[in-house]
Amino acid sequence: MAIGEQREPEMVTRRGLVVGNYCHDVLFRDGRVVGESLGGAASFVSNVFDGLSIPCNYVSKVGSDFAYSVSHPPITSPSSMTTLFHAHFFSDRDSSRHQDRILRRIHACDPISPSDLPESQFDFGLAVGVAGEILPETLERMLDICRVVFVDIQALIRVFDPLDGTVKLVELKDSGFFHLLPRIGFLKASAEEAPYIDIEEARKWCAVVVTEGKDGCRVYWKDGELQIFPFPASQIDPTGAGDSFLGGFVVGFIWGLPVPDAALLGNFFGSLTVGQIGLPKFDSRLLQRVNNELQRKIHCMGCCRTRDTAADFRMSVEHKEFQAALVEATKLLTTYNGQEDEWNSQNSPTKEIEQIVHQQNGDPQKLFPDPIYDETVQHVKAAKT
Repeated sequence: MAIGEQREPEMVTRRGLVVGNYCHDVLFRDGRVVGESLGGAASFVSNVFDGLSIPCNYVSKVGSDFAYSVSHPPITSPSSMTTLFHAHFFSDRDSSRHQDRILRRIHACDPISPSDLPESQFDFGLAVGVAGEILPETLERMLDICRVVFVDIQALIRVFDPLDGTVKLVELKDSGFFHLLPRIGFLKASAEEAPYIDIEEARKWCAVVVTEGKDGCRVYWKDGELQIFPFPASQIDPTGAGDSFLGGFVVGFIWGLPVPDAALLGNFFGSLTVGQIGLPKFDSRLLQRVNNELQRKIHCMGCCRTRDTAADFRMSVEHKEFQAALVEATKLLTTYNGQEDEWNSQNSPTKEIEQIVHQQNGDPQKLFPDPIYDETVQHVKAAKT
């Protein structure tokens, strides 16, 4: 099913399926390693889902060299290494690079096949591959077993230079996935990826959400579009921000929020992600505030009106109030962090990494110069074959 079924105004337990491999991420600045982290969109999505108690099945593959402990165990491949990405950032502004970051796939684990998916039905699914691991037939199987599927476009249009693994993009129409577009519920893309979609064509078949960094995001559907405003963010590392956005967006959607409110929640989690290196740690008190606000909104929606569509694109009368509540939650987080700075500086591994960055650059916030939360990767348009 796509996005037209009825659903209840109250939150009910909905189970999801998340498909995409875990990765090893290594961050370089001017050729020098400044951080290593668990990567892969599935890890960032699960970080949001677990924090807000969203039940899901996860299908990810890794090699026997997988270096991290995760709450959702992956499938271990005996014949390949864990997917490894090197992200190269630069201090200088080289016009030939077009972006401040070059992403290279060094190793690729086995792809996820339809037979790897559970023999079950799910209320929602997320196709969040990062290294070409989701095959067309795997996405088709997801569409068969999930009522609504959210797809990150990077799972469909990324290809990789055979010599050095540099990420390249192909047109969606040339990707082998285009015929599945009418069955997809939501397609998410970054501003850099959006030109490869043909939004005007895609929005005829499914909703399209484009993250625009410091400008928030824009939602397109058959009959209109909306700009959703951002949250202030102090950027240290943009890695995974789009994945956290998608996690927050899906949480809002399955809670029954109108699409603009769900997108606002996506912007919120994207902004939180860029302030930390690698996989972010969300304060439990912040997550509780978010959960309480979701409960309040659902109660208000249940009292004030009846929802009659699965995807409501109207701006709710509570939208600004919801935004204000999330801003207030971030202010409390600043207070929490201020109280714990001394302890963290002595005990947190993340702080140690930030200290390395500080020594190299004088200011950790300038490691990634542009104050946006999209992953700005040098995308090279792949030649047609």
